Amino acid sequence: MPFDHYGVLSGTLHGHRRDEPDDQGRWFHVKLEVDAPDGRYHCAVDVDSHQSTVGVRFKTFTLEAAALEPAVSLPPGYHELDRGPDSGALDYLRHPALVDRSGVLFERRPPSWLSDLLDLFGSRPWHAGSNLDAATALEGILVLGQRILVFGEPFDNRPRGDVCMHNVHQNQGDPADSQWWPENGVWQDGATVTHRPDGRYDVFLTRFSSQAGHTDGAGHPLA
Repeated sequence: MPFDHYGVLSGTLHGHRRDEPDDQGRWFHVKLEVDAPDGRYHCAVDVDSHQSTVGVRFKTFTLEAAALEPAVSLPPGYHELDRGPDSGALDYLRHPALVDRSGVLFERRPPSWLSDLLDLFGSRPWHAGSNLDAATALEGILVLGQRILVFGEPFDNRPRGDVCMHNVHQNQGDPADSQWWPENGVWQDGATVTHRPDGRYDVFLTRFSSQAGHTDGAGHPLA
């Protein structure tokens, strides 16, 4: 079944860091600290997959504020979102501002002139790269003290002093033999969104290479 809870955290970016390497020399997240009225949230953004030598697919692009309404107009704090197109929820495969219509996968980030041209025509292709590539792309839109929105699943570690957001990535299309199949669902995808000085928003999305790019109404892969 889909997540019990899904929403968006609106706050101010206090800090960010990469995971410390584990005993095999790998790390898989960029950790964000986001200040909101009810405390400091700790958000884990996936930049690698435990099952992939390629890492995650990722993309960054810029949107007008209107494309992300009503989420960007919500006050600071965590907000639960209904799973549908009118609440501000995100769906990589259905939200008109997020859908990639190019069918292109870049193994390396294209030059800036090509990125601008693709963006002009509404084409926002995925990039394949290492955890370093994905982390660097995310860090490129992070500005301390700037407004940030983190979409994903909340969980509460208050006994340990943490209020957290995770599953900040695509949350549908996992294959039937995966442990994440039961969590597939539509309109519950994660993202990191940062406010620019010009009023627009930078968006960072990630999905695992094992996840399908087309899903049914339950978020399960289509053949």
